[in-house]
Amino acid sequence: MARRRQPEEHENHERWLVSYADFITLLFAFFVVMYSISSINEGKYKVVSEALIGVFNDPERSMRPIPIGDERPLSVRPAEPLIKESEQIDAGLAGASVDPLKSIADDVRDAFGDLIKSDQMTVRGNELWVEIELNSSLLFGSGDAMPSDIAFSIIEKVAKILKPFANPVHVEGFTDDLPIRTAQYPTNWELSSARAASIVRLLAMDGVNPARMASVGYGEFQPIAGNDTAEGRARNRRVVLVISRNLEVRRSLTASGSANATPDAALKRAGTQTAPPAQSPSSEGSRVNPPSPNL
Repeated sequence: MARRRQPEEHENHERWLVSYADFITLLFAFFVVMYSISSINEGKYKVVSEALIGVFNDPERSMRPIPIGDERPLSVRPAEPLIKESEQIDAGLAGASVDPLKSIADDVRDAFGDLIKSDQMTVRGNELWVEIELNSSLLFGSGDAMPSDIAFSIIEKVAKILKPFANPVHVEGFTDDLPIRTAQYPTNWELSSARAASIVRLLAMDGVNPARMASVGYGEFQPIAGNDTAEGRARNRRVVLVISRNLEVRRSLTASGSANATPDAALKRAGTQTAPPAQSPSSEGSRVNPPSPNL
């Protein structure tokens, strides 16, 4: 009896389409990953880079052994204050040179004329302090305290102007009255404080002495415009750098906020003491700086 021939299976000539589709999918995923890697936020990259350099180059952290038992302090001498309380400088002293507050204000106006003309920066002051007010939209994204790319270049220029002087600096953060409820910033208090601290950190990274600086957040409670319009809320979202004549003036301003402070008799008495010149290799001798008329 003859065997039945097995029917021949039909050969699929289109199997290559499956492999080709897989290849195209992988190629698309590869280019998506490459594009995402190429889009780097310069501001965040600089912050991470500075942090890594500080960790790996700090000999105290990398080389110091773990102490066992009680460790004795390296020094028992108390830290010297930034400005001696007993120093009093005569406001009418002859041979006085350029007033640091006036010099700072003039340099900022020269360096940021375009921002001042567009109302994104305001420079104002008097014989006791100078204020540099910046719109928050220049420095931060909405609801965030991470400095933008342009914030790095702006603060770097401001730091170059402030470094030659020793006047105290405090940074004030303000918001509008729109509530924010996130895990990182439960209220506007945290957001305004974080923004002020970010600017202080950038100034320190660019060479300004950290002992001169402080940061404070006022939330939405010191508006300079009405919060019932978009324009008013935009004006209230701001960061203000306040350069004081001395430490006593800075303490008075920080307590009430520069927006509410006036150079009254008490502040003028504190303003008779001038900040000493910055001690640095580029310093050209000592300066004596008396109070100046309104800037």
